[in-house]
Order: sequence, then structure tokens, then C-alpha cells
Amino acid sequence: MRRAIDSELRNHFATYKQAMILLGARQVGKTTLLRRLFPHALYLLVDEEPIRSALETYSMQVYKQLIGNAQQIIIDEIHLLSNPGRAVKILHDNDASLQIMVTGSSSLHIRNTTSESMAGRSIFYHLYPLSYGEYLYQTGAEKKMTNTIFDKIRTQDTRESIKRYDSTSLLENVLLYGLYPNILSLPRDTKYLRNLAATAVFKDITELHLIDNKTKAQELLRILAYQIGNLINYNELSNKLGISANTVKRYVDIFEQSFLIYRLPPFTKNRRDEIGKAAKIYFWDLGLRNAIINNFDKPDVRPDAGAIFENFVVSEVKKAIAYTNSNYTVHYWRLKSGSEVDMVLQNNREIIGCEIKLHGGKLSRAFSNRYPEAKTHVVTAHNLL
Repeated sequence: MRRAIDSELRNHFATYKQAMILLGARQVGKTTLLRRLFPHALYLLVDEEPIRSALETYSMQVYKQLIGNAQQIIIDEIHLLSNPGRAVKILHDNDASLQIMVTGSSSLHIRNTTSESMAGRSIFYHLYPLSYGEYLYQTGAEKKMTNTIFDKIRTQDTRESIKRYDSTSLLENVLLYGLYPNILSLPRDTKYLRNLAATAVFKDITELHLIDNKTKAQELLRILAYQIGNLINYNELSNKLGISANTVKRYVDIFEQSFLIYRLPPFTKNRRDEIGKAAKIYFWDLGLRNAIINNFDKPDVRPDAGAIFENFVVSEVKKAIAYTNSNYTVHYWRLKSGSEVDMVLQNNREIIGCEIKLHGGKLSRAFSNRYPEAKTHVVTAHNLL
């Protein structure tokens, strides 16, 4: 299955001597991707006890017995090691010709235990659930893989193009069942998504002992799923759950570092009436989010249709920025009076304000008045896809 990041990963070792670290949620296709791009690499799965035990020795002598004459190695699920950074450091420093590839599902654990060991020895990449462009390509709807959504927003292309496929139906599938790669072979499979939400989501978190109250963490994730596109209020969540605000913040950090959710920061020039601290919450995958709240009703009969479309658009933009190494940052904008813009893109040259509405709407005049230099765009399902 071809992915947007293929070329960058395939050419990694032509540019860098450092190890390749590929991070992402469970079941987004990290292992499949690396084994397809590097079919001759020695594959080491840390979840297998003999492999784990050998790597936990942190001995190059043992490592040499493990990898033999391999020129390339893939260490899968390295976050399960007690000190993944130390393992990579030993391999990298003792064999400069060895091409090291690593996958991990918990960025939090890897980064916390590797920041010093991996300094100068690794390059990090992220793999997300399928982008909409990847989805259209994999389903055969499009012959080329594109970043249409990001490109249309960036160029303010509001033309409605004629498609040879039912874009409304495909969008509905994505909004309901998400973009995990397995959905291509298991279309509309709510059982798979519910299982993913019930088990795989917390596998790394519990194995790594990152959360001390799994029940409260699950409740929090469910509340966040109901609040996509809303400002996060840690004190309010603390009161609802009966746990401290600091614990809520820690759990939210863990969810974000495990690639379940992300926080969208505010756009502000530090003016007194602009919201300057609170972030909005979104999910990386809507199928997983809908499984968490157990709602797969069609968009036309559900009150959160606008919110899930907004989540979809913001996520697509963030994926495209990551995969194209673009220098845009993504924010929302809001005044204390309530005036709001759903998404603001910014780089060194321009500001783009976007109002995201499933069927249509208007962009805040307050934003245009305050930032007259900004491009503005009302994004809908009709002018975007």
C-alpha cells in the first residue's frame, strides 16, 4: 500500500547516517510500510521475548549475535524497551554502516527516555492514519495521490470540480469510519473499530505503566470525544471525573503523545481580547472517535456532523503539512466576545483564515478587520472535495 511518505523514507539513508525513527499510533501501518520499502532488512519485533531480552542487555556483543551480517535492521515497537535510546545509541555508535530503522507507538515514552541518547543519532518521522488523498488513491477513485484539501485551502481554489466518483459517499465513509488502513479491507466494519477503541488504544499506555487509573482515563477520552472542536477546560474535566486538574493534563498529554488526539493552539498577536492559552481538542481518526462514543449514525441525522467535518479538515491539513515538510503552523482564532475562526494557517509570508462548515457559512468580520492582510476562505464539502 503506497503512502505519501514513501519517497522521503526510501531516500532517508541517501541523506542521513542517523537512525530512522518512525512514530505513529497502533495500526496506522508503520511496520507494513517499512517492510515494504526495505524488504531485505532484518526484522526484530520487540514484543517477542527473545528479541526483547537480547536488546535489553545493552551489549554490542549480544547485538552482533542478534543481527549477524545484516546491513539494515528494523526494530519494531522499540518503545517496549526500558531504554530504547540506549539501544539505538549502542548500535549506531558501534557500526556506522548499519542502517537502523525503528518504529514506536508511544512518542511520550520514546522521547522521555531517548532525548540524550539519540541526540544527533536519529531523525524522527510521523505516520498518521491515511490522508484523504491516500484514501482516494488506494480505493482507485483517483489515479494520483494528492494533497487536494491542503492545496485548495492554500490557493483559495473554491471551484467545484466534476468527479467521476461519488465524493459525497466517500466523504460520509471517512467521517463515520475514519482512515485507518485496515478500513480499506474492512469497509464500514464497526466491530473492528470498537475493538480498536476498547483494546489496542490503551495497550501501550497500560504496558508502559503511563496511567495509574485506566477507568478514569477511558472516561476522559470519551468526554474528549464528545468535545471535538471545543476548548479544553482542565478544571471542568477535573470536576466531572473527580481527579485533579494536573492528572487530567497528564492524561491528555499521554493521549496526544500516543497519537490519539491533538491540541490546536490559538492564533494570537497577544492582544488583550484574544484567547491566548486554551487549546481545542481533535482526534487523529474519526472512526476511532466514533467508536469511543459508539455512534456511527449518518451525518445528516447527527448533531455533531459539523464538528466531525471540521475535525476532518483540520486533520487533513496537519497531515499534508507534515508530509510535505511545509512551514505552515495551524491554529484557531477566537475573541473573548465569542467571534471565532475555525482554522488559521500561518507561515512567514501569509495568514489564511478558514471557516469550516459542512454546507456553508460566513467568516468572522472581526478577524478580517483585525487582520486585513489575511486571506480568508469558507471551506465546505462542496468546494473542498
